Amino acid sequence: MSMSDDNKMILVGQVGGAFGVKGEVRITAFTADAMTLMNYQPLLKADGTPALTLLSARPDKAGVVARVREIATKEEADAARGQKLFIPRDRLPEPEEDEFYLTDLVGMEARELDDTAVGTVKSVQNFGASDMLEIAPKEGGPTWYLPFTREAAPDLRISEGWLRIVRPTEVDERDEG
Repeated sequence: MSMSDDNKMILVGQVGGAFGVKGEVRITAFTADAMTLMNYQPLLKADGTPALTLLSARPDKAGVVARVREIATKEEADAARGQKLFIPRDRLPEPEEDEFYLTDLVGMEARELDDTAVGTVKSVQNFGASDMLEIAPKEGGPTWYLPFTREAAPDLRISEGWLRIVRPTEVDERDEG
């Protein structure tokens, strides 16, 4: 793993706007436990510059309601709405034996069942239902999405830098009989 991989930025939250009138901020958390956002101070912008420093937080339905050093009023909190919050990958604890972070999939080679390399994982997205791997085809052209499920990605070799994929069948076979 190169140095740049270790320092890649992980999206951990997003400002949802003001909570109440005292300058508190609602933050949607993309961590398993929303309160772990308190452990990663300060939260950063995508370019690595400081964004927010949480002074206190309490759990909320989609994340936390926080008091933030940089925000004192409802107006400032609303102005920050949509701000994405990141931490460097190296601030996360090392995953357990059979665990990994979704960001670790980015850059991995995607191979079909016969070991043919078909592309590279460009990003991991979540549009609400489940995690999707964005695959950049080896031969170029538009990226495509693969659900990150055991059926579609049955074999992960994180340490070797590749995963095996089963593409969804794109042709709708209908019997016209």
